[in-house]
Formats: sequence, C-alpha cells, structure tokens
Amino acid sequence: MLACKWLLTGTTVSALRGHRSRKVVVSGPVRRWLSSQTDGEARIAGVLKEKFPLATSLKVVDISGGCGAMYEIHIESNEFKGKRTIQQHQLVNQALKEEIQGMHGLRIFTDVPKH
Repeated sequence: MLACKWLLTGTTVSALRGHRSRKVVVSGPVRRWLSSQTDGEARIAGVLKEKFPLATSLKVVDISGGCGAMYEIHIESNEFKGKRTIQQHQLVNQALKEEIQGMHGLRIFTDVPKH
C-alpha cells in the first residue's frame, strides 16, 4: 500500500503566507503541482480514453499530493446512458482493475452528456 507525507517546502510556505495576505504567490514545485499532469494521472486517463471512446469529458486528478495513492475521476460518456450510477461506477472500476490494486482510494463521478 502506498503512503503519502505532506511536506511544507519553503515555496509552499511562501505561497500560503501570500494567500493569508490576500496575495497568491505561486512558484517552483507548487506551480508544477497546480498545472502539470502526473504520470499516474496520464496513465489512468489513457486507460479510460481507450475503454470509453465516446467520453465527451474526462478529468483525472491525483488527490494524494502526487504520490499516486488516491485519485478523483470525472467522466462523462454516452456509454453510461440507461445505466444506474452504481453500474456506471462498476464500469469505471472494471476498466481500472489493474491500476486500482496499487491505490489507497478512488473517487468516481460519472454522468451522461446533456446534449
């Protein structure tokens, strides 16, 4: 099982101090964390794109701080049409069967396109 530790680097502390004073200062590793996709996010997104080719929206976020222990997935696809939420989530779980084995947790949000 993966474990994560939150470390407050000097850059993170500076960003937090700036936030308290109503200024947001983002630089260095914090900027990368806010804007780049991790390898795990890219891998999971790739699997989901392959398994759900009709997906109109897909977002994968590592919510464990970057260590890959927990992810949040938002996926919107016509493949979910006519299925209950639990069935939609089962499809996502089945698609990620291999990846889930190394995770601590997974949040799944599914929907059918409105148009």
